[in-house]
Amino acid sequence: MQARKISDGIWWTGAVDWDRRLFDSLIPLPDGTSYNSYFVQGSKKSALIDAVDPTMKKVLFARLNSLNISSIDYVIANHAEQDHSGSIPDILAAYPNAKAVTSEKGKALIMDLLAVPEDRILVVKDGEAIDLGEKTLQFLYFPWVHWPETMLTWIPEQKILFPCDLFGSHLASADLYTSEESLLLPAAKRYYAEIMMPFRTSIEKNLNKVTGLDPQMIAPSHGPIHKNPKFIIDAYRDWVAGPPKNLIVVPYISMHDSTRLMVEHFVEACADRGLFAEQFDLADADTGRLAMLLVDASGIVLGSPIVLAGPHPKVAYAAILANALRPKATFASVIGSFGWGGRLVETLQALMPNLKLDFLPPVLAKGLPRPKDYAAIDALAETIRTRIIAP
Repeated sequence: MQARKISDGIWWTGAVDWDRRLFDSLIPLPDGTSYNSYFVQGSKKSALIDAVDPTMKKVLFARLNSLNISSIDYVIANHAEQDHSGSIPDILAAYPNAKAVTSEKGKALIMDLLAVPEDRILVVKDGEAIDLGEKTLQFLYFPWVHWPETMLTWIPEQKILFPCDLFGSHLASADLYTSEESLLLPAAKRYYAEIMMPFRTSIEKNLNKVTGLDPQMIAPSHGPIHKNPKFIIDAYRDWVAGPPKNLIVVPYISMHDSTRLMVEHFVEACADRGLFAEQFDLADADTGRLAMLLVDASGIVLGSPIVLAGPHPKVAYAAILANALRPKATFASVIGSFGWGGRLVETLQALMPNLKLDFLPPVLAKGLPRPKDYAAIDALAETIRTRIIAP
């Protein structure tokens, strides 16, 4: 449990959680995660940038003790969520002179969520700096990435950026740094899809703040540290603002094979037209993988039977998830089967009000699909081809 030096006077003091498999009782963690924390020692004062999830506070204290730290002057709360700030009350108790440093909106949040006393909080404004002696901590407001109080911490002398959740990844690893970018990319994309994609407009608006700094190292609060910041910045720029790709995501469920037959025909019809459609069985789904597919998708085609006059609940959940994640997709449609009737299409459309989607004509089969239903699916695929592939 030794602290690990990442630069002159800066150590990683975080914790790796190899075994955690679910975050916020919602987000799958197939590769575990880490809670990064960084101790910065100046010639006059010291600071801890982010604390760890409360489940790992013993690891944090062990790493700090390995440095023989007698005092901490500041604890930086870049973001009030408990996986970053949950151990701040313990740090303040252990170091009576320490102050929790946060944004104006962060003050209320750490008081409400963590019961931090008001007299132990120092509020900093956007662009304000704290001099540690030969090291400066400058704070940059980055609202709604992904909470309203979020800020980044910048050390200009060493050109290191501590962006909290931004540029992170849920990935447990013994390697402190990004050693193989191609291997990290899926974990970083999953993290972006699950957590950051709903805020892509805010990220795009503020991303130039990061590029203008020209950081030489980016040290997020989850996952490996980036020694090549251009790699992760370029990836984010594409995910946030790049055009949708030739990809149609087809989340579906089938109870008695009718919808499955329609989905399989649709995927083949797309392939025959140079389109890439990926069917995604929701019966036992990794919703993180579905979120990753939505990052680049041009369209979403939901496949569902009618259950009790509406969509299958798991397809309804997929629609709700897409609505919450706000991907760049521009069109949607519905294919599925029914026995006697219901409001499948209208219900699914109503579950996605946040998305600016053109809804293409649905294809609904009564019972098993017949030649006319397959012909309608072919027509849907052709309509999509004219949208995605230039004539």
